[in-house]
Amino acid sequence: MSLLANVSMEFLVATGIGWVTACGVYLMLRGRSFPVVLGLTLLGYAVNIFIFVMGRLWSGAPPILGQGAVQADPLPQALVLTAIVIGFATTGFVIELALRSRAEAGTDHVDGREPGERPERDA
Repeated sequence: MSLLANVSMEFLVATGIGWVTACGVYLMLRGRSFPVVLGLTLLGYAVNIFIFVMGRLWSGAPPILGQGAVQADPLPQALVLTAIVIGFATTGFVIELALRSRAEAGTDHVDGREPGERPERDA
């Protein structure tokens, strides 16, 4: 591959990771529970893609043992696999917290109050 194609591919991957991160941050700043959960999930995806890209993907390279000069590094792949499992469990836990908050507060707004509602004063 030429240097120009390599640089443009790196730019596309970096831009994609940046867009996923920006969308995740935007959704996390929303006032409702469901967009916050989606934002956390998108941020997890962005981190996973970043870790995977940092490991460089070699085509046709042996995993660790072999005669080839180029060897694939399995550590980023193992980290991403572990992060996917942990992210799935964390997402399930956060969804359960959001559902319980909705049941107790009667609203799915993050701070427990609907927009425009006046805060209650303690007597």
